[in-house]
Amino acid sequence: MGIADSILVKYGAVFLGYFVVGLPVFGPRRKEYMASINYDSTIIVKDYVRNTGLLINLSKAIGRIIISYKEIQNLAGYTALVHEADNVLDEMNAGNFERAIIDDTFLSGKGEKSIEDGKLEMKNVPIVAPNGEAVLKDLSFTLEQGMNLFVDGPNGCGKTSIFRILGGLWPIYGGSMTTPDQKQLFFIPQTAYLPSGNLRD
Repeated sequence: MGIADSILVKYGAVFLGYFVVGLPVFGPRRKEYMASINYDSTIIVKDYVRNTGLLINLSKAIGRIIISYKEIQNLAGYTALVHEADNVLDEMNAGNFERAIIDDTFLSGKGEKSIEDGKLEMKNVPIVAPNGEAVLKDLSFTLEQGMNLFVDGPNGCGKTSIFRILGGLWPIYGGSMTTPDQKQLFFIPQTAYLPSGNLRD
């Protein structure tokens, strides 16, 4: 769709401008136009140069208006987010904010946590987002020290959510989880928040 938009604005507008400019000379009423200027080629060139600049710029402007829906969509999205944040702040200031819960089936339970060196294990652990959405209803795996595990899947399937639970950012609502001490765990974020330059910078 982006390619089609670019072709429409960059080439379609120019083509339309040249098409309109050429109508007096090559169109169905060309004989009347040529007779009105006494078949003077200099007048044709003058009209062509003047009208080309005007019509092509007009066509480009119309093309930009046509593809401006992208900016309108972005503006609508930002507006909706700001409105939602504003509502939450108003509710918090009024003291009656309640988080929207999709499903509280899992939120009533509580999982078990234990610490064991060299072991990372989950048994029947539901991956539940803070809003109550169950990303995964039952996750079980065992990793011993020295083992490797590659987690793959589409966006939104719960890959990052697993690490949020392992890191203690999200609570565990069921099953049992065994991890080493948090001081022995190291998490690398998806985006490296490292500044350019040396450590002193």
